[in-house]
Amino acid sequence: MLNIMKSRIEKELVEKLMEQFNQELTVVVEEPKNSELGDLSIPIFSVVKALRKPLPLVVEAVKETLKQVSDYEYFDKVESVSGFINISLNKMKYAKLIVEHYNNTEDYGSSTIGKDKTICIDYSSPNIAKPFSVGHLRSTIIGNSIGNIMEKCGYKVVRINHLGDFGTQFGKNIYAYLNWGDKELIAKDPVGELVKLYVEFNELAKTDPSLDDAARKIFKELEQGNEEYIKIWKFIREESLKEYMKVYKLLNVSFDSYDGEAFYNDKMQAIVDELTDKKLLVKDQGAMIVDLGENIPPALIQKTDGSTLYMTRDLAALFYRKNTYDFDEVLYCVGNEQKLHFTQLQKVVERMGYAYYKDIHHINFGLILQDGKKMSTRKGKIVKLQNVLEEASRISLEYINEKSPELEEKEETAEKIGVSAVIFNDLKNFRSNDFEFNLEEMVNFVGQTGPYLQYTSVRINSILNTVEDITMEMDYDLFKEDHVFDILKTISQYQEIVLKARVEYAPSVVAKYLLSLASLFNSFYAKEKVIVDDLVERNTKLQILKMVKNILNDGMGLLGMQVIEKM
Repeated sequence: MLNIMKSRIEKELVEKLMEQFNQELTVVVEEPKNSELGDLSIPIFSVVKALRKPLPLVVEAVKETLKQVSDYEYFDKVESVSGFINISLNKMKYAKLIVEHYNNTEDYGSSTIGKDKTICIDYSSPNIAKPFSVGHLRSTIIGNSIGNIMEKCGYKVVRINHLGDFGTQFGKNIYAYLNWGDKELIAKDPVGELVKLYVEFNELAKTDPSLDDAARKIFKELEQGNEEYIKIWKFIREESLKEYMKVYKLLNVSFDSYDGEAFYNDKMQAIVDELTDKKLLVKDQGAMIVDLGENIPPALIQKTDGSTLYMTRDLAALFYRKNTYDFDEVLYCVGNEQKLHFTQLQKVVERMGYAYYKDIHHINFGLILQDGKKMSTRKGKIVKLQNVLEEASRISLEYINEKSPELEEKEETAEKIGVSAVIFNDLKNFRSNDFEFNLEEMVNFVGQTGPYLQYTSVRINSILNTVEDITMEMDYDLFKEDHVFDILKTISQYQEIVLKARVEYAPSVVAKYLLSLASLFNSFYAKEKVIVDDLVERNTKLQILKMVKNILNDGMGLLGMQVIEKM
């Protein structure tokens, strides 16, 4: 609501000032960093520059014009300080506006900016024949949360798990499987044994380069339809996907498509043909490339042996998605290290003459570090995400057994707490930053953690369950107190927060907002007794609690966290 008011004031001020001075100008209404200065602030310097008039004259003109805007009735005080006009809202009137708006809105915080628009999100995308590691966590939960945020904004979201189920590494997997794989061991633990074989292959290849040549040959034959290799490939894919689905179930993540790289194997020649027809494909040292100019390295489309690469498959996937879903945007939730690849992808599409190259966005993110280092399957250093989520749940169960031993469905609740703790710990960090993985810190019920948010919601829920009904009879005098009004003002910003998270593709915006809201509530609860004798006062406080709880729960849902009723 506050952002709507800001936009409305900006629009009306511009219209009235332009009418008054007959001069093009812009007006910005923002929130001052220091809340003691007011609730809204208007920087005047840009208006002074546009009108070329003295600062005092412009300040007075803007202050007088503010009296004509439709939201003036909600202003309590308007004063000028050092080139800014600061506005303090009438706490009682604004609180009434927010409460009524909340109660008259079916899905508070939602918007319709995405109506009739489709967004494809490519995320998670683990590599087949490798376990689902902690390293895969970021793409999975960042992509899932962005999808939730987009849906909140009215978009149709197509969630795509572009499995890494093709490429030279499968030549290595198949070679190792055929030459020294123990089929009985593989049958017992397919992914675990395949990882051991993959690591062993890479160690042996360091001293025997012929192994890499043999693997490339196998992959080339796999591409061309070798039946024996396809049978092994299908087995590896199916067994890997079974393990991944266990993790997705724990994370409560689902997809509309699991079409991986192999799905596009028969669609890549059309890409090569189109690039050739448009005279974009040139030979360079036996390989086929697209020259992207001096500032960007060329995009490699085919190797010297004719086999394809990630770029070829990503182009085929992009065109398939455009033709199938007619997306308005396509998002690739992939690590920082792939920045060049997606810059090249976008540039190739632009060279091919397609205007939607502008709709391709790389949603980059940093690394999860273990002892300050990146995890690597090739070196055998890997932490399985399923094990981490189970350990987080175990730690949560210990807490429940200590604090609430009589709680029903303790194991289920502990899993929701533990998994949500891991999710929130990631999403509270801005996605492009690296961060160190520390399980003990994230499964903490105190501080900036997921359990803290869940506990705050449960705390409110326990209070609300003591009353039968909350009426609309309110005592708005209570909102004159800063610690009460600050909660209402924060509640009024929820839609703005969701929209900001959408624009920046940043779930961390929602995560930090929820921490702020929870902190404000807990400060309020420390100062105020909720269940009081005065029914109107009690009702007013319960209404605040209901709004806070519902927004906390909705926001946690956007992040992919689980909401719990008891703790």
